[in-house]
Amino acid sequence: MTQVAARTWTEVRAAKKSPIPEGLWLRCPSCGQMIYRKQMEANLHVCPECQHHFRIGAAERVKQLADTGTFQPMFTNLAPTDPLHFKDLKSYADRLLAEQVKTGQVDAVVSGQAFIKGRPAMVCSLDLTFMMGSMGSVVGETITRTIEHATQAGLPLIIVSCSGGARMQESGLSLMQMAKTSAALARFDDAKGLFISVLTDPTTGGVTASFSMLGDVIIAEPKALIGFAGPRVIQQTIRQELPEGFQRSEFLLQSGIIDRIVKRQDLRSELARIIDYAGK
Repeated sequence: MTQVAARTWTEVRAAKKSPIPEGLWLRCPSCGQMIYRKQMEANLHVCPECQHHFRIGAAERVKQLADTGTFQPMFTNLAPTDPLHFKDLKSYADRLLAEQVKTGQVDAVVSGQAFIKGRPAMVCSLDLTFMMGSMGSVVGETITRTIEHATQAGLPLIIVSCSGGARMQESGLSLMQMAKTSAALARFDDAKGLFISVLTDPTTGGVTASFSMLGDVIIAEPKALIGFAGPRVIQQTIRQELPEGFQRSEFLLQSGIIDRIVKRQDLRSELARIIDYAGK
């Protein structure tokens, strides 16, 4: 008869314990509370304790805004290239491939037609998970085509910005997207179209300096970082202390740069109200 070595009481207790899966809990960067991840996700990725708005990707954003099953992706045939053969620590081509594998997205933008509480609209969202939502040629072209389609179809236009700015790996080509998207919006405005710009954390650089600040109505999420250059660069340039909360939504609202701050839970309803009001 085979003898089985006796286990210690500690080993028996350890064997009975079920391992806790990683990632079930996370700490809110704003209030420091430990929150249950599924509870946070069910709350539209907003902390239930302090209402901190976590950053989300474009797919999640569209899912939150569009009526279930109504979003129809468009311009999905556009893919980035490396015309400048740019290379820093690694080549731009390798960076693109790595980002595409990581996110499952072709580039940092999702666009299409959808219904928001029954109202048809063109919806476009930058994807912060793809190279910080930076604007390269594909992002600029997608946004431009979205604007043009909204112009032709007579649809309201909603663009959700969350970006680190123009994509440095495309140099001047990325900067050209600022002019291209702005020109498309000028034609959209001439056609009496409604453009609602939604600014989220962060909206910076060339995106702030172009289409994101050209909305007929500019909405921001609470405490979103919004600006062109970073506060450190500005402070070093003007050699003055910046006001508290500088470049946050609340400061911009007081300065008249944005029209209103809307919590994520209220955003769908607010967009529907604005569309109805503009249509009267």
